[in-house]
Amino acid sequence: MPQIVYVQPDGSRESVPASAGATVMATAVTHGIAGIVAECGGSAMCATCHVYVDPASVGLLPSTSEVENEMLASAASERQEHSRLGCQLVLAAGVDELIVHIPERQV
Repeated sequence: MPQIVYVQPDGSRESVPASAGATVMATAVTHGIAGIVAECGGSAMCATCHVYVDPASVGLLPSTSEVENEMLASAASERQEHSRLGCQLVLAAGVDELIVHIPERQV
């Protein structure tokens, strides 16, 4: 079964099962992953599901949309090269593992 690995700011890792078509944000909320606030429920309107995609997983994801790019400008933690909104990251069929790092703060 595919999995998403959430890496906390302290380096601790939690791997959870995920389904193809699920988002990084929804999977985190379902499994009670700390650090994913998801205030808007996945509408790309709040940037409280900001994550840093691990370099090993970047190639598994589509490019950042214009809406996502604009919303990332208001993220509470510093935007980095591989910053994304978890609500916009859909686990594609055939992906076995996706690794994301959770920033220090979301709000």
